[in-house]
Amino acid sequence: QEAVSAAMEVAELVLVSGGLGPTPDDLTKEAVSSLLGLELRLDKKVLRKLEELFKSRGYTGSPNNFSQAEVPEGATVLPNNRGTAPGLLLEEGSSLVVLLPGVPQELRGIFQEDLQLLLNQRFKGRAEPVHHRMIHTTGIPESRLSELVSQHLTGDMGPVTLAFLPDLRGVDLRLSARCTSAKEAKERLAKLEETLEPITAKWRFEASGGDIAEALNRTLFEGGYTVAVAESCTGGLVSQRITDHPGSSDVFLGGVIAYQDEVKFSQLGVSRLAVAKHGEVSEVVACQMAIGVADRLGASTGIAITGVAGPGGGTSEKPVGTVWVAVSIKETVEARLLRLVGDRHAIRERAAQYALALLYRRLIDVRSKA
Repeated sequence: QEAVSAAMEVAELVLVSGGLGPTPDDLTKEAVSSLLGLELRLDKKVLRKLEELFKSRGYTGSPNNFSQAEVPEGATVLPNNRGTAPGLLLEEGSSLVVLLPGVPQELRGIFQEDLQLLLNQRFKGRAEPVHHRMIHTTGIPESRLSELVSQHLTGDMGPVTLAFLPDLRGVDLRLSARCTSAKEAKERLAKLEETLEPITAKWRFEASGGDIAEALNRTLFEGGYTVAVAESCTGGLVSQRITDHPGSSDVFLGGVIAYQDEVKFSQLGVSRLAVAKHGEVSEVVACQMAIGVADRLGASTGIAITGVAGPGGGTSEKPVGTVWVAVSIKETVEARLLRLVGDRHAIRERAAQYALALLYRRLIDVRSKA
């Protein structure tokens, strides 16, 4: 109540999500109704819809379920075609308070099907739409990328803004333009993207969902390649990332989680002498793993990771975060030494991301030279 009350003092539109369900801890509707001095009344239309929904699913709803048909007096009901709790629009003075379910797909559906139109009508001529474009990068820290960008972008950018969105896998650049005309926004975003291209090209990848595994799968498919994966410290994470995407069966043949040395020897053909001389976390072992898994599974490319994810297992020579990544493309193989920071989860995520990016970029290099 305090949060909604404070928001109403400074905003004409207050959106609240969650707390509209049938359980005792779903108190949003009751709290806001009390705040605004409104009684809850049974909405027969909403009740009928709930009854029909439960009947179609073969069971009878409980009183708790039907409590979702109670709406604050004077509220506009926003139908929920993906769930049971409707959205509610309340008008109090100069403010609109909108209550929406917390389930993302239900919230999105109500907004797209009804609420967006109502808000456009209410704030017509005042709310300029914001248009976005995303640039995905990986392999460059946010601070360094920001430094490079700031050297090229000087002066007033007008209605265009740029946001840096970092996570364990990389940094996304979100380009935003607040323009009434979609055509103007498109032109401004294209101009900014063109300016950023020489800065981001080395680290950029194209993927609608922002996952470099999607870009790798597409590049493998377009080039007629297949891939096999050998993992130690990442425990199958690279394989999961690849197979998270539909169509991965066109390029992914399989993987081997070689946690123990004996598995590396028997399943990947890693040399016992190499492990004895260099250790399992080494360049030569990573290269043998990449070549071995590709050869054993009949793939044209291979990815391998071996390292120390922690929190234990590190030494002064190979501390936690030491990871070797190798990729093979037919008869060629190369490896990279990583010194990663963070906890076990962060190290594994960053190692998997680097491995996927390394193969992706080598394939792009091969294609550019063809």
